[in-house]
Formats: sequence, C-alpha cells, structure tokens
Amino acid sequence: MNRFFVDKSNIDGGHARIFGEDVDHISKVLRLKEGSEIRVCDGERREWNARIDSIGKKAVLVELISPIAATTEPDCCITLYQGIQKSGKFETVVQKGVELGVSAFVPFNCERAVAKPWSASDNRCARYSRVSLEAAKQCGRGIIPKVEPPISFDELCERAGRHELTLLLWEEERERSLKDALRAHMEAKDIALIIGPEGGISKDEARRLCDCGAVSVSLGARILRTETAGPAAAAMTLYEKDDMAP
Repeated sequence: MNRFFVDKSNIDGGHARIFGEDVDHISKVLRLKEGSEIRVCDGERREWNARIDSIGKKAVLVELISPIAATTEPDCCITLYQGIQKSGKFETVVQKGVELGVSAFVPFNCERAVAKPWSASDNRCARYSRVSLEAAKQCGRGIIPKVEPPISFDELCERAGRHELTLLLWEEERERSLKDALRAHMEAKDIALIIGPEGGISKDEARRLCDCGAVSVSLGARILRTETAGPAAAAMTLYEKDDMAP
C-alpha cells in the first residue's frame, strides 16, 4: 500500500492533509482517486490506514480510518557522527544509514577532513534532508531521520559524553572489537558511532574523544572506506542488538 509522511500539524482529528510534491505523485503518477486507500505516517512512529476524500491542486484530504502499529523502528537509537567527506559520499551514508535504521546523522569537521564544512543555510542541508526523507519512504521507516549541519571537533567531543555508549570506529584499534564493546554494554539503547573522513581520525583526536567518554573499537582487519564504515557499523550494531531479525 502507498505510504506518505504527513507533518503532525496537518493532522486534525480524524483527517489529514497532504501537501507538496506528494500531491502530484498521488494524482499524476500513482493516479489514485477519491476512495483509494493509503497509509499515513506522522514521522513520530504513528501510522494510520487512510482513505482519500478529495484531491485538489495543492492538497489531498484523507480520512484516517484506523491506527496501525509502526514496527519498522529499532529499539536502539543510533546517531552516526560522520567526518566530513568529499562530495557525494555523505549522500550514500545517509541513504544507506536510513535504510538500515540509523536515527540521526551529524557530520563533523576534523584535522584530516578534505572537504570544508557548510552552514545551516547551505542548500546541501536541504538536499541531505531530502535524501533522508526519500529513503525513509522507500524502506517504511516510522520517522524521518534528522540530518544536522556540520559541527566542530570540539562539539563532537562534548557530545561524546552525552550518549549511553559512544563508539569510535578507529582503524588503529587493535584490542577491542565492535562486537566486544556492544556485548559489554548490552543495556545501552542510545548509541553513537563516530566515523572519520577519508584520512581517518588522528591519534590526538582519538585520545581526546576517548578522554571524553568514547570507546575505541575496530571493525576488523580490513580498512573500510569512510562511506562504507558507517552503514557497516550500524548494521553490525543492530544485529548485535537483535534488531535485524524479522
């Protein structure tokens, strides 16, 4: 069944209004009609079976028939902190991360980052948020994972201590694996994953993060590309949390 996100401000009682590009998608691409049944999600894990009441040029009015359980969200909340990458790679990280179950994405600046950070007003912010939205639609997420503008390394260090468990995926770690760290903190539900840029995290940066509460872990003997490491770590984390099973 076709599924659409609706801002909760556009839900009133037993009805909801769909705006934006989805209006044309409903009427011109899917060619749905009055009486067609769809699903509506408010982006906060609440969903409904719905029926189209009317289709206008700017909005589609739907009746919310019955609530349904949102079963696609993991119990574990993963925030992926990604070192700023060259153009195009972050889109891949966001898309695949959303599909796997990541809850939020935060790019950060650091010593070996080649690309420069961008501001909240930069059109890249809107583009990455759009990638998250489309991926959430495609895979049936109950939320639209947030994509933040880049933060400084100092702020990353400050945030490292806020999560129940913060894991630094570092290629120079030789003793502790991701699996070992997760099994030692099985109760953790709020998990941060830190991935370096193309050049990785420097030793001084790794030390600073560990001093702030991060746990340095290895993903294995093979060094993964920066755009591969984040989604791989997210998948491994959710598997260990028994969240990849049907």
